[in-house]
Amino acid sequence: MNQKATAIIYTSNTGHTKAFAELLGERSGLPVYELKAAMKDCPAGTPIIYMGWLMAGSVKGFKDAAKRFDVKALCAVGMAGGDGQKAGIVKACGLPAEVPVFVLQGGFELDKLSGLYKMMMKTMKNTVGKKLAAKPDKTAEEMDMLDLFENGGSRVSAEQLEPVLAWLG
Repeated sequence: MNQKATAIIYTSNTGHTKAFAELLGERSGLPVYELKAAMKDCPAGTPIIYMGWLMAGSVKGFKDAAKRFDVKALCAVGMAGGDGQKAGIVKACGLPAEVPVFVLQGGFELDKLSGLYKMMMKTMKNTVGKKLAAKPDKTAEEMDMLDLFENGGSRVSAEQLEPVLAWLG
C-alpha cells in the first residue's frame, strides 16, 4: 500500500467518525488515534488522514490537527455524504488543491448529542425536517435525510471508504 499517510487521526462527537476511522484502520492497516491522544503519541509532522465531523461547514478538530501534523487527506463526516459540500469544506479548511477531501455520510442520533449541539440540531430537525416532510417530490437523498431526522441512525459503511482506500493505493 502506498504510504501517503502513516496514521489516521480523528475527532468524533456521536461515534460515526470514530466508526469510520476504525473501519479505515482495519482496511488499510494504519494505526488509528483520537486527536487528543495523537497530540501526545504521534510526532509532529506525521503524515496523516484526518477524519472529523462536520459542523456548520467546518470540520471539527481539523485546525488543531493541521497545526501539528502533515494532513495528506481529509475525511469530513456529516449527515449527508457526496461531493456537494467539498468546495465549502476546502475553503473553510484552507486546503491546498493537492489534498483530497472525502465527504462521508455518518448519521444522525439526537440522543447522543448534548448541550448546544443538541439544541442546534433539534432546531434544524424541526425546521429542515418539516420542510422536507412537506416537499411533494423528494429526491432519494432528501428521503434519506428525512428518515434520519425522523428516526435517527447510522449510515457508516465500508463502501463509503472505497475512494479513500483507492487513494491510499
